[in-house]
Amino acid sequence: MAKLTLTRRGLLISGVAAGVLMGTGLPSMAATPPGVLVVGQIAEPKALDPAAVTAVNDFRILMNLYDGLVRYKSGTLEVEPALAESWDISDDGKTYTFHLRQDVKFHDGSAFDAEAVKFNFERMLDENHPYHHTGPFPLAFFFSSVDTIDAKDPQTVVFTLKEPYAPFLSNLAYPTGLIVSPTAVKKFDKDFGRNPVGTGPFTFKEWRANEAVVVEGNPDYWDTPTSLKAVIFRPITDANTRVAEMLAGGIDLMVEVPPVALKEFQNDKYHLVEQAGPHLWFLILDCAKGPFKDKRARQAANYAINKKAIVNDVLEGTATVANGPTPAAFAWAHDDSLDPYPYDPEKAKALLKEAGVAEGTEVTFYVTDGGSGMLDPVAMGTAIQADLKAVGLNAKIETFEWNTFLGKVNPGLDANGQHVDMAEMAWMTNDPDTLPYLALRTDAWPDKGGFNSGYYSNPEVDKLLEEARTATDQSKRAELYKKMQQIVHDDAPWVFVANWKQNAVTNDKVSDFTLQPSFFLLLKDVTKA
Repeated sequence: MAKLTLTRRGLLISGVAAGVLMGTGLPSMAATPPGVLVVGQIAEPKALDPAAVTAVNDFRILMNLYDGLVRYKSGTLEVEPALAESWDISDDGKTYTFHLRQDVKFHDGSAFDAEAVKFNFERMLDENHPYHHTGPFPLAFFFSSVDTIDAKDPQTVVFTLKEPYAPFLSNLAYPTGLIVSPTAVKKFDKDFGRNPVGTGPFTFKEWRANEAVVVEGNPDYWDTPTSLKAVIFRPITDANTRVAEMLAGGIDLMVEVPPVALKEFQNDKYHLVEQAGPHLWFLILDCAKGPFKDKRARQAANYAINKKAIVNDVLEGTATVANGPTPAAFAWAHDDSLDPYPYDPEKAKALLKEAGVAEGTEVTFYVTDGGSGMLDPVAMGTAIQADLKAVGLNAKIETFEWNTFLGKVNPGLDANGQHVDMAEMAWMTNDPDTLPYLALRTDAWPDKGGFNSGYYSNPEVDKLLEEARTATDQSKRAELYKKMQQIVHDDAPWVFVANWKQNAVTNDKVSDFTLQPSFFLLLKDVTKA
């Protein structure tokens, strides 16, 4: 592992130096313009329709173009008013009445009102809505508990739920709950995702494919307007090139700094920012076919992989070892009595033998070359491959670009004529309900609209998760989530690898930038000299 890390660091640094010195397609040392912030993104966005995307990479742009009814208070995961100035919740927890802010306009000049809110959620939830075809809306089931939406008057909208649903407000603060302009959806139809219109602190200017998304400061913003003239989001998928761009002055802000490059920015020219958050990096195991259909083989994979070495050597201490499906950042719901699977290759070999998995068995392993929250996926995949080899599993790695990777993994590991034994994955969520509910329930298998790509199924887990989301008492919810974690830890449908401390770096011309626990990139209050 140490040898691997040193080799990677050496390659990275030499690659950066070569790029800067030889000018091979990289920008000159000239600074970016004052008031214009250039952000190095990890990938091209898939779309800019908040109801239609799932990746944090896309959310980082969306959160600056749109507002929701509520938002997370800066530095926390606590909900506070946004487009809704206040709200009332009925005693039975089923009716939410929102009182909307007055005199708010979308960027196209149309009015934000209760009918606009109703349009947004019915577009996602009602298959008969005239603009439902502008989807698909993969996270619409965040709001599947909604029964009806009534626009009582222009400033009052009422959501009636089928049953109490504890994460409802938190989900409204998530990008899926951001409010788009109905007028713009009607105008652009299926192309709305390339022509976004919201109410946020920045307005959309242009999208040059594989080059840049440009947004401009909105002087008429209902909240305090930004001082930035514009933000340019540049997709730079290769981490080595992204680092080189930052060092050369081609970008002002870079998210997800590769661990091996952190030392490059530890001087007065840059500001390094870190923020712990609810992140989990894991391996999805195919629980339906192949060797990992047997629980003992899945547990063996957890024992076989040296997660401490990955965290300390590959990730350079920028993460901690995960102990289960719920990140420690959700302190009230996290079971800290669970110990991570220790590195024990001999126990892994014994479990594989009990499970009847022959030494030298080949397993297909999907790896991505980047992606939101994926950290250093190629190096991590290579380390995992070596650890599995040591216990008798030959992992055959197939590597894909991020959006291609999602297109192969999200439909299911055995979908579309493929069989994949394991795949990398990472999630960053804002409520302890989200990840297990969307990716561990039987009813969340991909053919049912969820993200349980490994086809895990345990009726007791299903029951606990359903009970937890309808419980109105937080201590009761915590009890249910902790029971779920214990069962999932034992069933091992995933290899629980790491919880990441997100990071970013800015140059010395950028001020007032902070990272959020939500992993959103909020740029309204940033200044650029």
